[in-house]
Amino acid sequence: MVLTVSNNVSGNMITEHELRAPVNDEEWRALHEIRRKVLFENRGKFDTYIENHPDDFKAGHHPLVLVYKDVVIGVVRVEVNEGVAWLRRVAIREDLQRQGHGRILLLLAEAFAKSQGCDEIRSNAAVEAVEFYERCGYARDVSEPASANSVRVRKSAL
Repeated sequence: MVLTVSNNVSGNMITEHELRAPVNDEEWRALHEIRRKVLFENRGKFDTYIENHPDDFKAGHHPLVLVYKDVVIGVVRVEVNEGVAWLRRVAIREDLQRQGHGRILLLLAEAFAKSQGCDEIRSNAAVEAVEFYERCGYARDVSEPASANSVRVRKSAL
């Protein structure tokens, strides 16, 4: 499934984004490069990223790339289980952050989750990203503890 959006973002800039599964080795390499740099190395976690982690290949797990102008600029893994979609490994390329791409990534991931029959979306957001999620309509979920250095957030997909 491929999801696209044309949107007015950052003033008058008209953007076209596509969220899809990686279609070739180059897109898989870009997915891993973004994850490794943004989610691991930038947080001081060197030599801990596992490129072919089994979670990417489990049933109901969907590693996806955000493509803008034919270039992979963002990543997310949507894990679907019993009507709930978990957004994992959410990242935008470092040089393209704070330009509206993250918001579009979330919108497209939410649309993907809805297309998979989900009525709720959750994520364990990094502490520094919680305010971003809240601006995108997510609420903090204190019903269960989150993993270290993160805050559980949720949003209705209805």
